[in-house]
Amino acid sequence: MDTSVPHPARRYNYWLGGKDHFAADRESGDLLVKAFPTARIAARENRDFLRRSVRFLAESGVRQFLDVGTGLPVPDNTHEIAQRIAPESRVLYVDNDPIVMTHSRALTVGTPEGRTGYVEADLRDPESIIGDPELRAVLDLREPVALLLVAVLHFLHDDDQAAAVVARLLAALPSGSYLVASNLTLDHAPPAQVAKHEELLASGRTDARARNLSEFGRFFAELDVVDPGIVAVSDWRPERSDQPTPTDVAIYGAVGRKA
Repeated sequence: MDTSVPHPARRYNYWLGGKDHFAADRESGDLLVKAFPTARIAARENRDFLRRSVRFLAESGVRQFLDVGTGLPVPDNTHEIAQRIAPESRVLYVDNDPIVMTHSRALTVGTPEGRTGYVEADLRDPESIIGDPELRAVLDLREPVALLLVAVLHFLHDDDQAAAVVARLLAALPSGSYLVASNLTLDHAPPAQVAKHEELLASGRTDARARNLSEFGRFFAELDVVDPGIVAVSDWRPERSDQPTPTDVAIYGAVGRKA
């Protein structure tokens, strides 16, 4: 682990007000906030989308969750939300950052009735996730599973690779399973911000690849998309009246069901 290189999970934790980050993560986060002043708003809204979508699924009867790219623990992690509604819920966390895994094992202890597990693996290698013995120890693949890919797909820059990864993970899950996903977008951004993002991406100073509505929608092509469809994460079943605009949030989110 090289702490001199920024990591998305630790930068995200910094934006959310956490304490688990290093100088490189803070420098990277500050650089992006300078270019995109609403980045912290987007991070918070994305986190709220995770909370609302997990709660919706738990209330709809889903009892198993595969959270890939989980990030560092902050209040209201997936297992806390799900097990608050259904204590028997089972959650498997997956991340490629060893710090995330260390913190998760120490801090994310679930209910006695349910179960939480942890796999250190990379989304780019879905077979390492599917084939890990911990997955089958925690999840019963004969029953529906909610696959959470929240703010992680934009780190896969190649559209075909990202689509193949999503398809492979979904193929391992039974009918009645769900996909919850979100991805950076510049569909509502002014031209100056689009140009700045392309500059940072080309120079390697940002690692998130924005997708438009059609590109993001490709992940849900074979699924039944839950209302309200593909929208800014802040507009997915919002609970407040003072929602930020899609321009400020700049992240698409959606939930889809596998038939």
